[in-house]
Amino acid sequence: MPLSKLQFKPGINREGTNYSNEGGWFDGDKIRFKSGYVERIGGWSRISNTRFEGTCRNMLDFVTLASDNFLFMGTHKKAYLEDGGTYNDITPLRTTLTLGSNPITTGTAGSGTITVTANSHGSKVGGFVTLAGATAVDGITAAEINQNFEILTVATDGNSFTVNTGGSASSGSTAGGGGSVTAAMEIDIGLNTTILGNGWGAGTWGRFTWSSGAGSLAGQNLRLWMSDSWGEDLVANIVDGSLYYWDATNGKAARMVELASVGGASNVPTTVRRVIVSDTDRHVLCFGSNPLGSATFDPLLIRWSSQESVTDWTPTATNTAGDIRLSQGSEIVTAIRTTRQILVFTENSLHSVQFIGPPFTFGTAILGTNVRIAGPNTAISINDLVFWMGQENFYVYDGRINPIPCSVRQYVFDDINRNQSFKFFAGSLSSNSEVWWYYCSANSDEIDRYVIYNYLEKTWYYGTLDRTAWNDRASGSRLYPQSPSVDGYLYNHEFGLDDGSQNPPAAVNAFIQSSDFDIGDGQQFMLINRVLPDLNFATSTATSPEVTFTMGARNFSGSAAGQGSVNGDVVRSSVVSGTDNYTDQVYMRLRGRQVNLKVESDTTGVKWRLGAPRLDARPDGRR
Repeated sequence: MPLSKLQFKPGINREGTNYSNEGGWFDGDKIRFKSGYVERIGGWSRISNTRFEGTCRNMLDFVTLASDNFLFMGTHKKAYLEDGGTYNDITPLRTTLTLGSNPITTGTAGSGTITVTANSHGSKVGGFVTLAGATAVDGITAAEINQNFEILTVATDGNSFTVNTGGSASSGSTAGGGGSVTAAMEIDIGLNTTILGNGWGAGTWGRFTWSSGAGSLAGQNLRLWMSDSWGEDLVANIVDGSLYYWDATNGKAARMVELASVGGASNVPTTVRRVIVSDTDRHVLCFGSNPLGSATFDPLLIRWSSQESVTDWTPTATNTAGDIRLSQGSEIVTAIRTTRQILVFTENSLHSVQFIGPPFTFGTAILGTNVRIAGPNTAISINDLVFWMGQENFYVYDGRINPIPCSVRQYVFDDINRNQSFKFFAGSLSSNSEVWWYYCSANSDEIDRYVIYNYLEKTWYYGTLDRTAWNDRASGSRLYPQSPSVDGYLYNHEFGLDDGSQNPPAAVNAFIQSSDFDIGDGQQFMLINRVLPDLNFATSTATSPEVTFTMGARNFSGSAAGQGSVNGDVVRSSVVSGTDNYTDQVYMRLRGRQVNLKVESDTTGVKWRLGAPRLDARPDGRR
């Protein structure tokens, strides 16, 4: 009989049953679709072997006038400027204390732990301090003491703390350090995960059913940084916290400072949910802020600085500083800049903020009600389109709000941990016309899954990966997309073919599996003798790249495929190796009414692309 060509619809479809999606793909991991054909995604590699402190959930790529390409990274412990694999600590300081004479006391002999006397230092366990000006104490050198440390313990009276220098005390219980020791106390660290609570105002709006029980505990969200560039400088805020400023002229080792402390600053907001710089008219906008002259936070208030000024926030007849309050919703969740406007999401509506010029400066308009967004970082602007993850679907704004037809919607939203929505984020991979949403699966408190929408080809696919933020190479001068992991390393993506989180690099395990499809008319058994895979290994680096080709046959669409099953269904696998970048035929004998196809790879140096496989099948009776 003539060979049967297998042609599958691009994208993964989980909206129906396996058999109802005949002619499509049903499952996969670490794959993508290009021009309708499936291929394995690229690998990743550490940009350096240096780790950063904390979990990074915000990144911003910007370039200074000196052509320095910095990557701002905000973690729950620190703030950094990454430069060539080096992490410059720019975490703001809370205070700098001048300590008394000989404020350092060693612990036991052989230990590097020291106790630092610093009256009313105000720091907590896990916070960071930089000691300077100390002399050697009891065999622990000055170089070992004058460092940045994480605080291990805090005395109950709040007048001392301990750190580990990594040195070794000679005798122990010795005081010293001299009379010129200073302790620069960094701002307190934040939470790395959302702590749930019940009661009015706890958690996300509408998370629980109406009239459900409520307790007395209030929830606490994890620490999120928001950031934007002011020319070559940086403005950033901690969500519902202070607004900070980094001046490039001070150098990359300089720390951020509170914007309110910058010379000439006037009425700078003290509590901010989201900061954005309007790039065409040059205003700094705070979405969610305290009103002028008040310390009370207003979650619907938008304030902005005067044009071309980062410090002047006092409205006058001669400047453009001002504010406006949204008329719909109860709190601003997030905002995102597009080429012509800024879109603002409340918990149940979408607004447009546009520059209209004096005397009002900015105007607002309601674009839609009953609009929800999954989290503060789940929207992304691409080519004047805004894509976002809602609480039950995916959407795009192109002048109108439209749900995106999604073939994996039920699969994603049935397996998602909404309690950790502050961790969810969107990223773009412009080289492949993709939007990636990373999220926590239902049984995970940390990001472990992603779902991809190819907005050029209108296809969906998904996979597993632990990443916490994303920076597309198109956003700056970086050569590769970059993403941090919970392991404290920053990775170049679409770089090489392997998993560079390990040394030596490990394989990126990838697979694609089709839905069941009939052989012939599906009425009688068919015998499959061989398969012509049509695989391309053109970009593989392995000497003999290979994948495993698996076909599962079923008697009935609802039966389980597996060797020796009660239904007599069988699974046959064969290793397919590359020859001159392509593959030859493989032999496998199996029989059934329906079959499915699975292609997977689990070895290093392998990149593959699947074309149009063909089957050699013949009728084999009705029983």
